[in-house]
Amino acid sequence: MNPGSSVLLLYGATGYTGRLVLAETLARGLRPVLSGRDAIAVRSLAEEHGLSARPAQLNDAGALDAALTGVGAVLHCAGPFSNTSRPMADACLRNRVHYLDITGEISVFESLALRSLEAERKGVMLLPGVGFDVVPTDCLAAHLHERLPSATWLTLAFHGGTGLSRGSATTMVENIGRGGAIRRSGKITRVPAGWKQRDVDFGDRIRRTVTIPWGDISTAFHSTGIPNIEVYSSAPPSALRGLVLARYFGRVLATAPAQAFLKGRIRSRASGPSVREREIAAARLWGEAWDDDGQRVQARLRTPDGYTLTASTAAAAAAAVLAGGATPGFQTPSRAFGTEFILKVTGAVWEDLPTPSPGIP
Repeated sequence: MNPGSSVLLLYGATGYTGRLVLAETLARGLRPVLSGRDAIAVRSLAEEHGLSARPAQLNDAGALDAALTGVGAVLHCAGPFSNTSRPMADACLRNRVHYLDITGEISVFESLALRSLEAERKGVMLLPGVGFDVVPTDCLAAHLHERLPSATWLTLAFHGGTGLSRGSATTMVENIGRGGAIRRSGKITRVPAGWKQRDVDFGDRIRRTVTIPWGDISTAFHSTGIPNIEVYSSAPPSALRGLVLARYFGRVLATAPAQAFLKGRIRSRASGPSVREREIAAARLWGEAWDDDGQRVQARLRTPDGYTLTASTAAAAAAAVLAGGATPGFQTPSRAFGTEFILKVTGAVWEDLPTPSPGIP
């Protein structure tokens, strides 16, 4: 291990979100070592900012070990994390380096949670999901649970405010054939894509939302112990229709030719929202928790857009860990840094709503 090391390795620094995270770490006074799979791009970006570069392929354990030499923490920003998290987490555990990433994938949270004891024994923190996936929703879930400790049901919903980056869109395409997911009686349960729809009042207006297999199906359970969880996202009518079609054509869309076509379409798009789009957008979140006696609580949360938020919370989490704020083992954002971690983001504010009438829907 590198006890007390203040060196941060930023992996995936050349991607759309990686560059936003880099800018935020620099603004906080951190000087990360840059890494990633494209050696030329990594070295070019490092030279631009006067930083060190240690490119490494994720399938090259020796190169990863060399990249982690003298490092205190890794901030992993290269998805899809269902493919990339395991080799990086393995390297962090081998080298006793704290692991952070910005995933929102249920499988990643669950697989890292299973390694909690291993990480504790090595003094390593495993903290996935330090971005929009899932800091605000995780903190909102923890806040609701603090208000109603007896809660056995939790519903979360969000409106991201901007379009998807190419990396996020690619992750969604790769998971298109897996359908949706909820948590019931403490267990993750598969449901059809677009399983349920509901209208949610986000404070600015009411939006139609649909169930999605968001990371909180995993993290909110680990943070609160609430056994029944659903997560919804706002969606335009075209996306709702697409989710319904995915129920019937998911297997076809998961085939290699269909995946190649869809990913080609993604690569032809802009890498992510423009600066102006991010500046004028906001993410809005809503949550409700209730218990078996019908007591319930609701709250709303407003933050900057998802990408701006990811850069801010990821950099803040990395800075906190390097300053000694790491608890070994698997953690969630609210467990690692407290329920109000999200409120440290400029522009983030939540609102407790009036207690609804008793009753279970």
